[in-house]
Amino acid sequence: MARISMNELTTYRWSFEEDVANYAKVGLDAISVWRQKLSDFGNERGLELIGESGLRVASLLWAGGFTGSDGRSFKESIEDAHDAIRCAARMHAECLIVYTGTRAGHTHSHARRLLSNALADLLPHAREEGVTLALEPMHAECAREWTFLTSVDETVQLLRQVDDPCLKMAFDTFFFGTDRGIVERLKELVPFLAIVQLGDTRRPPDGDQDRCLLGSGLVPLGPIVSALLEAGYAGSFDVKLMGQEIETSDYQELLRQSRDTVTRLASAAV
Repeated sequence: MARISMNELTTYRWSFEEDVANYAKVGLDAISVWRQKLSDFGNERGLELIGESGLRVASLLWAGGFTGSDGRSFKESIEDAHDAIRCAARMHAECLIVYTGTRAGHTHSHARRLLSNALADLLPHAREEGVTLALEPMHAECAREWTFLTSVDETVQLLRQVDDPCLKMAFDTFFFGTDRGIVERLKELVPFLAIVQLGDTRRPPDGDQDRCLLGSGLVPLGPIVSALLEAGYAGSFDVKLMGQEIETSDYQELLRQSRDTVTRLASAAV
């Protein structure tokens, strides 16, 4: 049976409290917590609310920006990431999403060095807390403000080099689900996956990340979910939707449609 999570970015207009209440009410298994919403509600109150709801935490998003592309210093981004690791541990999050930051004028090799230095600092803490860091690569058209990791291959290569059980990858079907041969490659990717984020689109990814309801776009979600489950993937399927169509939708109906679609796709794989 698929483990279904809802990402708080999907229900952008709702508060943290509304997210938790409605995700639990519709029968979802888990929530991916957006740190901004949690902070607005209050960390301590938020942790209590999640505990009372019965929802698992599939992921906490996000930490990173180690290249300084968001205006913070390297030290500030590291301190923030340590805070995020502690928060993820307290809510028993299955992973902490990490965006590297963009090249920001650095050479690619220097940006990689900054990331390596950051991971060398953070991974001992993550291991101590039992937290998995999930590097998230993005399609090149969408990555400008977030990360210099723009391919699955580059990310897997990095994971192999670091070779730490607390460092894995977040795989978003919106970014890479239409890549040629990706379905056939999923079996080899499963050991590297901390979480699978489900997104769909009616056109190739662009900077707006204009997503659509699951099953109504170009992404072959059925074959992807089937291949993952058949290869032994046991993590969460995190519904991560955004864009104009999503923002103006009826969130209650969106939750039900997403739940039913993922359940149907997973059942077809059995």
